[in-house]
Amino acid sequence: MAAQVEDVSAPVVHHETAVRAGQLRLRLGHLPLHLVVVGITAVWLIPLLGLLVSSFRPTPAVLSTGWWHSFALPGDYTIDNYREVLDRNSMLLSLFNSLAIVVPATLLTVVLSSAAAYALACMQFKFRSGVLLLIVTLLIVPVQITLVPLLRVFNSLDLTGSFLGLWLVHLGYGLPFAVYLLHNFFAALPRELFEAAEMDGASRSQVFFAIVLPISRPALASLAIFEFVWTWNDLLTALIFLGGFREVAPMTVAVSQLVASRGNGWEVLTSAAMLSMVVPMAVFLAMQKQFVRGMLAGFAKG
Repeated sequence: MAAQVEDVSAPVVHHETAVRAGQLRLRLGHLPLHLVVVGITAVWLIPLLGLLVSSFRPTPAVLSTGWWHSFALPGDYTIDNYREVLDRNSMLLSLFNSLAIVVPATLLTVVLSSAAAYALACMQFKFRSGVLLLIVTLLIVPVQITLVPLLRVFNSLDLTGSFLGLWLVHLGYGLPFAVYLLHNFFAALPRELFEAAEMDGASRSQVFFAIVLPISRPALASLAIFEFVWTWNDLLTALIFLGGFREVAPMTVAVSQLVASRGNGWEVLTSAAMLSMVVPMAVFLAMQKQFVRGMLAGFAKG
């Protein structure tokens, strides 16, 4: 009886050993990929960590030692840098200016691009392919070569130095990518949904608002995050079309002016940079689930 038990248990033991060996080989096979991911993550996070640590360091420590020395002196931190940025450099005004620029520009881009992408993907009309080709062509046009002609047009229309003008600029630069992205998503949606709704008497607009938009929320959220971050981080067009005046300057312009006036005040510069990152990071974290769903849906449908 004991011999029979040994004979039965022996194959089980060998099977478990083989499974563990296979799992070990699989993990070792993924080790190079994991090392690459860790390396890329470190390349991105170490400068951010240095920026964060430096923003809390006092001026003598910043001038005398590197930011990594702060871990040896855990009590050597201060919030005076943030107080100086908020009190002396009108950063709060710049924060509200950035929100006044980014939120309308993002909403306009998402709303108009979703309507245009729906028309191009789900409606049949003349020159539809030509319009889509023109949009794709606009994606490869460098922004820099359009700035001077566009600035002349805006000067003639008295749109420079105002938020309205910058909204239109970001709308024009953001629409080609937004339409192209949403067009690919809408084109992959099942036509049976639209046909069933139209057979029930729904109009094109009803199909768009009642069916297309609700099932496209992940894609719309992904587009909104992209547009929000791009517009928030914009410096060039804000300088050109707003003129750098403090009353309308966004965060990027305020930080660039701070660099010019306080080139040696690294602790103040890092504090201002961290403040400029708070809002886009909060938006991304708040919409992270929708962003991931939108990306996965795009890959699956692609």
